[in-house]
Order: sequence, then structure tokens, then C-alpha cells
Amino acid sequence: MFINNFDPVAFDFFSFEIRWYSIAYILGIILGWVYCKKKLIKDTKILKLFDDLVAYIIIGIIIGGRLGYVLFYNLQYYLENISEIFMVWNGGMSFHGGLIGTMVATYFFSQKHKINTYIFLDLISLVAPIGIFFGRIANFINSELYGKETDILWSVKFLAIDNISRHPSQIYEAIFEGLILFILLNYIFKKNISSKPGVISSLFLIFYSIFRFLIEFFRVPDQQIGYLTFGLSLGQLISVIFFIFGIYLFFKKNNAA
Repeated sequence: MFINNFDPVAFDFFSFEIRWYSIAYILGIILGWVYCKKKLIKDTKILKLFDDLVAYIIIGIIIGGRLGYVLFYNLQYYLENISEIFMVWNGGMSFHGGLIGTMVATYFFSQKHKINTYIFLDLISLVAPIGIFFGRIANFINSELYGKETDILWSVKFLAIDNISRHPSQIYEAIFEGLILFILLNYIFKKNISSKPGVISSLFLIFYSIFRFLIEFFRVPDQQIGYLTFGLSLGQLISVIFFIFGIYLFFKKNNAA
């Protein structure tokens, strides 16, 4: 059993706090950007545009992630506390909201430069697991999105929450949605199993949704929501929707001429 008593604040300079969650976002974006430019992008035009795209992606992640959390997970609270919608530093980001925000931002950027949107979305899909990995590690440090009670050998006590031994569900997600998904997608891409734009994006949606759906069984649902239809969490229901869309996109793009 491991005792989690980490401080969510990584550094404190004259009352200015730098939190692990912020560092996770920065690391994920920088490493994903570098990996794309050094290992994935071969087309000169795409390479030149990619730096500008990163700014769009950051905006999409922040706005989409925050609005997704507000709308999907805690709408009533934010309707009563409108000003707190903009207080991103207090926490509250939705992965699925950030994903939608990234897709929208990439679409507008691609339209502006007259390039197939899925070329960029495939690149983002190949490196997104890097950001997911660091994000889930930050969730673990912050003692959030914690797991259900268990007595397994690798259980964790999140002292900021209670004195109960729990599944480290954040670590499960970091491994499957981060490491394994990264290895899987990049293997498929480098083996050139399918080079059609949109296929990698569809596989990202499919595999991420499967991993997220299964791991949610080990995770405590958001207190303000609990379990919904068929005893599933909101994260699982949203994952089902994204999984179906991923399947549709796969057959559409893989069978495209």
C-alpha cells in the first residue's frame, strides 16, 4: 500500500503558485510538439504550419476542457456561480470537452490554410497520449479522480480524501490511455497499416473510449453526478458516444477512395 500525501503545488515563488497540473499540461504540449516535428511530420508545408496550429490547440484545450466540465459535470453549480466559470486555476477540466475543443480549433485552422483537417487531427492523435499520461499523473498527485475502495497490494491511501485504501485509477489511466495508447497508435502509423487521413484519429477515439470505459469501473464517479443509466458513470456514457463515432469514422475513412 502507498500513502499519497503529495502537495498539489510544485513550486511557490512569493505566493505565486505553480501547480503540478499546470506543469503536466506544459510538458504534454511541448513533448507532443517536439515529437511531431522531429519524428512524425515529413511534409514541409505541414511542418511550417504546425507551430501556428499549436496555439490553436492550446486555446481549444482550455476553452473546450473548461466548458465541457461546466456543461457536462457541474452545470447547476456554475449557473449559480457564473464568475467561477473563468477560474480555470481552481480546477475542473473535462477531457472530452478538451477533445471537442481541439477538433473545432483544428477544423478552423485547416479551413484557413485549405488543408485536410484529418491530416492534423491524426498528428494530434499520435501525441495526445503523452499529454494524457502527464495529466493523469497530475490527477494522482492532486488526489483527484481517485479509485474505489480495495485491499489489493498496490492500493493507495489518499490522505487528502480519507483513510481508505483505494485503486490508483489515475495510474491505470496513465498506463492505458497514455503509454499503451501511444505505443499502439504510433506502431500502426509507422507500420503504415493505413495511411488514409482520419484512420488514426478514429483509432484514437476507439481505443481511448474502450480504455476509459473499462477503467471507470475502478474509479469513484463525480459526487455531484453519481451513477446514471444502467449504473454507468457520465464518463462511461460519453465514452460510448465517442466510441460509436470512432467506429463510424474508421469505416468512412478506411473505405474512402
